[in-house]
Amino acid sequence: MRETVVSLVHLGCARNLIDSELILARMAEEGLTISGELSGARIAVLNTCSFIGPAREESEGRIRELIGLKRRRELDHVVVAGCLVQRYRRGLEERFPDVDLFAEISDYRALARSIRELADGAAVPRYLAAGGLRAPERDAARLLATPGSYAYLRISHGCDHTCAFCAIPAIRGPHRSKPLESVLDEARELLGAGVKELVLVAEDSTAWGRDLGLELPALVEGLAELEGDHRLRVMYAYPNRFPWDLLPLLRDHPRVIPYLDIPVQHVATPVLRAMGRAGSGDQVRAILDRLRDEVPGLTLRTTVLVGFPGETEDDVQELIDFIREYRLGRLGAFAYSPEEGTPGFALDGAVPAEEAEKRRLAVLETRDDVLREIQEGLLGGEQEILVDERRDGWVVGRGAMDAPEVDLVAAVLDCDADVGQRLRVRVERLDEDLNTVCSPIGAAP
Repeated sequence: MRETVVSLVHLGCARNLIDSELILARMAEEGLTISGELSGARIAVLNTCSFIGPAREESEGRIRELIGLKRRRELDHVVVAGCLVQRYRRGLEERFPDVDLFAEISDYRALARSIRELADGAAVPRYLAAGGLRAPERDAARLLATPGSYAYLRISHGCDHTCAFCAIPAIRGPHRSKPLESVLDEARELLGAGVKELVLVAEDSTAWGRDLGLELPALVEGLAELEGDHRLRVMYAYPNRFPWDLLPLLRDHPRVIPYLDIPVQHVATPVLRAMGRAGSGDQVRAILDRLRDEVPGLTLRTTVLVGFPGETEDDVQELIDFIREYRLGRLGAFAYSPEEGTPGFALDGAVPAEEAEKRRLAVLETRDDVLREIQEGLLGGEQEILVDERRDGWVVGRGAMDAPEVDLVAAVLDCDADVGQRLRVRVERLDEDLNTVCSPIGAAP
C-alpha cells in the first residue's frame, strides 16, 4: 500500500467529536497517514453537523470549500460523513456531484476501507448506508483529538424526547443506553492512556440506564470508583425525570466534579409547552433550586433557545430575569431556526430572524454581566486547575467551574507544568474574555 495523507475536518459537538475520533482510528488501522492540516493531504474527510440551520450551513459551506480544493487539484478526493449525510441521505449525492464518497453514521470500518481503496486508485461505491441504528455497545478504540488531559465518554445513543425544535431523534434514533460494563471498559482504556478528566456526554445523559433497569448515579459511582487519579464531569442532563440520587455524588464524592450541564432551553411556560418540553417555568426553577440547595457550590451550565414561534417580548424578559436571578453565567444561547421534519417547522407565530438574533444578543449581554460578576469574585482567591495545554513559559487549564471547549480557561504565567497535571493557582486578573490569568502556587495534592 502506498502512503496517502488524509486530513479529517471535524464540525459539531462533543458527541460528534467522538465519531471523528473513531473515524481517525479506523483510518489509522487501514495504514493511512493522518494529518491535522489540509495542506499536503490528498484526501479530506469532513465529519458534518446538522443540528440547527447554522450548523447545516457551515457543513455545506465546508463541502463547497473542499470541492474547490479538489477542482484546483490540491485534493484528490473529498469524503463527507456524519449527521448531514444521515439526515438527508442520498439527497446530497445530486447536490454535490464532486464528492467522491458519502457515509452515514456507523462504526466507520467500511468508511475507512473505502478511503483506503480510494487512496489505492480503486473504484468504490459512492454511498455507504449505515444499515440501521448503531448498536448501544462500547465504542472501539479511538484516536483522541483532545489534549490528553481530558476525553469525552459517550454513555448512550439517541433521544426519546420530542422537542419541537430538534432533529436529533430523526438523525440518531431513540435512546439506547450502553451497558454499564461497556462504559466502564471504555473508561478504563481512557484512564490507562493517561486521561485525567472524563466528560460524560449523550443526547440525554440523565436517561442513561432506564432501558436497563438502572439510573445514571449507578454509572457515575462506578466510574468514580475506578482505579486512577481522575475526575468526572456530567454534560447534557435533561432537567425532567432527574435522577436525584446523583446529588450526593456531586456533593460528596471527591472524583465527581460539582458541575452540571442542564439545558433548560427556556423558562416561560407558554414557550416550553410550544417547544414540547415537559414541565413549566416554575418546575424548571424548582429543579435548579433543589440542585443548588443540596449541592452547595454547584456550578450550573445551561443552554437556551430564543425566537421560537409564539415567543413574546415578555417571554424573553422573563428569561433574562431568570438568568440574572439564578446567576447563570455559563450559558449558551441560540436563535431558533426552522428544521424540516420537526414539529416546529410549520408552526404559526414565527419570529423574524432579525428579531430572534436581537433577543439572543440581549440574553448574551445579561449572561456576560452575570459571568463578569462571578469571575470577579474569583480575584485574589486560589483554585485547582487541570492543565490542558502548554505554551512557551505558561500553560492553559481549567478549574471545576469550566468544561472543556464551552466554558472559560485559566492561563498560568511563568509555569511549565505538563498536560494532565493538576496545579494550585492564585487568580490575579481577568482577560478581555473573562478568562482568569493566574500565578502558580504549586502542584495540587
